[in-house]
Amino acid sequence: MKNEYSVSVIARIYNGFHEKFGIPRQSGLVPAVRSTIVFEEPYRVREALRGLEGYSHIWLLWQFSDCADAPWHPTVRPPRLGGNRRVGVFATRSPFRPNAIGLSSVVLNSIEERKDVGPVLHVSGADLMDGTPIFDIKPYIAYTDSHPNAVSGFAQAFADYALQVHCPPELLKVVSPDLQQTLLDLLAQDPRPSYQHDANRIYTMDFDQYTICFKVIENILLVTDIHCGQRDRGENL
Repeated sequence: MKNEYSVSVIARIYNGFHEKFGIPRQSGLVPAVRSTIVFEEPYRVREALRGLEGYSHIWLLWQFSDCADAPWHPTVRPPRLGGNRRVGVFATRSPFRPNAIGLSSVVLNSIEERKDVGPVLHVSGADLMDGTPIFDIKPYIAYTDSHPNAVSGFAQAFADYALQVHCPPELLKVVSPDLQQTLLDLLAQDPRPSYQHDANRIYTMDFDQYTICFKVIENILLVTDIHCGQRDRGENL
């Protein structure tokens, strides 16, 4: 029996997450996050998507590209547990796995046919970094994929976790109106590593073409500065 198999990158996702810091920890946590999926050659074939428009959600199977060559660990320290408690890697969604593969459920908003790159998927709620390679796309089927009575282990304790975000109006005005609520929702998820609780520390997060500076005191996140950088939204499209 074979121990190794090869897979092909069929597409890449593009959004405003140019680094890991600030990306939602799970898909669906920030529904307002919009992303675009562009297929690679030779998968820019409209017929391959025939019927997909009838689904509201899709599964993405993708590569943790930033740590694809990192060694796997039988136990890991999930950030939500403060970084000081180890659990088995298969009880987590840590990227440090035998195969650095991620799985995300996202909303399929529309399918656009473009002359330059062929069919493009517009999705929301993704937790992938800009440029992440995608191995496969499958339809989400509600009557088999949804399990309302499922038990979520230690992750259940953080289902409703969120910070209160205070952003001065004059700073929020720097951000494009269509991204303001998305940014506030991202910050409410607390981008910090869970083991860092220094109330005087200023954290910096990049999103889209903006750099956001903030600090956290107890359960309140205070935005201290926002400025526009050099990146343009959709520059890779």
